[in-house]
Amino acid sequence: MSNDKKIPDCVGPVAVPTTPSWKAPAGSWDTIFHVLGPQDRYPYWPQRLYTPPTATLEQYFAMLDVFGIDNAMVAHATTQGPGNDIYLGATASAQERLVAVIRLDETLTALEARRLHERGVRGTRFGFHPMAGGKFNKAALEHVVKVTADLGWFVQMHVDSRLLPQLQSWIASIPANVVLDHYGRVDISEGMEGESVRILLELARLPHVWIKLSGADRVSLKGYPYDDLKPLATALVETATGRLLWGSDWPHTGYFRAEDMPDDGLLFEAFIRLVPNEDDRVRILRDNPRRLLGLAPDSAGT
Repeated sequence: MSNDKKIPDCVGPVAVPTTPSWKAPAGSWDTIFHVLGPQDRYPYWPQRLYTPPTATLEQYFAMLDVFGIDNAMVAHATTQGPGNDIYLGATASAQERLVAVIRLDETLTALEARRLHERGVRGTRFGFHPMAGGKFNKAALEHVVKVTADLGWFVQMHVDSRLLPQLQSWIASIPANVVLDHYGRVDISEGMEGESVRILLELARLPHVWIKLSGADRVSLKGYPYDDLKPLATALVETATGRLLWGSDWPHTGYFRAEDMPDDGLLFEAFIRLVPNEDDRVRILRDNPRRLLGLAPDSAGT
């Protein structure tokens, strides 16, 4: 249990995920996962909304092996607060497999950014969703984009879809690649004609906006196999196949009952169902992340 009884404990990921029906091609990427704790080494943020169990790199890599995915982006989680040591430690221990997407603010200097780049950082994540305790900070994002302009970094946003109407023109103007987490957290109950879905699809047409097909469990209202996301996934593939990404979102913080925790294998199986064309899946898993990161095409795809 957590030391502060006012902060609820949440459950950890499914220990042995279901083996999906299709294996990812060599060179594939998971574009969002988190490492957490242990708290005696990487203390949790006192203002967090919940306390997850420790989630180690070793546990994560064991899950990736089930899917055949080689590479990943370890991303900042609000649970850990403003510190980045845990993510930099992860990339240092697995430089051949990981890059980091960390939390930064208005204090970032050009010199610090270059040093972080040398340590495997390739993007910054801004958690604007209140579910995880995030707050909108436009000034910080704009400062980071300006300071890192020559490094080719992207900015990643976890937004509340209710913010999309007021953010749309601003996102369109950002002079860097923008990655929107978890289907933009749209309100799928509104259907394909809903405002948040409409805005997401409009943003998806912009050449610098990338959409992450992650967090199906958080966006769907029906649970596995998340068929209510099918029209949206189809529209995104038709609109922006070359700027779609996939992410596991492991270890799925914020779940408080084991029966509610999504099975990572079934989440990947849902991705297979939602993107039925294998060529599209290969682009999303292998080719698109490499382009986002400015890497040369994978030899496996030539």
